[in-house]
Amino acid sequence: GMQTLAVTVRTLATNDLTANNFTSNILKEFNIGVLNGIIFAVISAIVVQLWFNDIKLSTIIAISMVLNMIVAGLFGILVPVTLKKMKIDPAIASSVFVTTITDVIGFLSFLGVGAYFFYS
Repeated sequence: GMQTLAVTVRTLATNDLTANNFTSNILKEFNIGVLNGIIFAVISAIVVQLWFNDIKLSTIIAISMVLNMIVAGLFGILVPVTLKKMKIDPAIASSVFVTTITDVIGFLSFLGVGAYFFYS
């Protein structure tokens, strides 16, 4: 999320992010989020499996990791663009919002996926 945020703020400052390439940038960040999510999900799932020997917990962690990475990438681009449209300097305000959103979504995705696995 923060890497995407930094790149997005830079592209906004240099006027490289336009209406023509906005959708392709969103798709690129989504794909990067999926790739990062899968990589970190596999690593986390292996560690959790070795530590706790619980496949259900490993799966919950892996799914939550993918969801959180996707959200981080998407909000890393959407928050600064939205702030700029609201005439707020994205370099100053974006990091607080992206960090908060990513933390909340990460927490809720972990609890949501866990509840789904344990109560269904």
